[in-house]
Amino acid sequence: MSPPSPNQDVFDVRKIRRLVELMKEHDLSEIDIREGETRIQLRRGPEGQVMVHAPQAAHTVAHIAPSATVETAAKADESHIATIKCPTVGTFYTASSPDSPPFVKVGDHVGPETTVCIVEAMKVFNQIPAEISGKILSVLVENGQPVEFGQPLYKVDTRG
Repeated sequence: MSPPSPNQDVFDVRKIRRLVELMKEHDLSEIDIREGETRIQLRRGPEGQVMVHAPQAAHTVAHIAPSATVETAAKADESHIATIKCPTVGTFYTASSPDSPPFVKVGDHVGPETTVCIVEAMKVFNQIPAEISGKILSVLVENGQPVEFGQPLYKVDTRG
């Protein structure tokens, strides 16, 4: 894993998912990977829950589970951080067509009725509303990636 650039999120969801798959496949309880300043540590906890630790300048911890959340360990109170989760199984799309701009991007302000993406399920394209107000902090899924029910799609700062 290469060190993240300043504009890149510490978490590459595909890489982390692959590591989790390898842990399950080989019945591993812990993985600790380091490259330069980047360190990712995965531990399987109770009920198959996997914890991801990737200390950087701001220490970040993510729990990968059906009801996944992302928390920053450096901050004690992050009650203002919310996650927009996928309401269905399908394929995630950031725009209505390949030539269209994305519905939202990092830094955009959204309201409850703002469409943030489309999830295609069985040739039906479902527009997904934010259902909360705030500022998009990160996009947790790549365009065209399969998504599952309850999977986190976006992190949102509900303060504004």
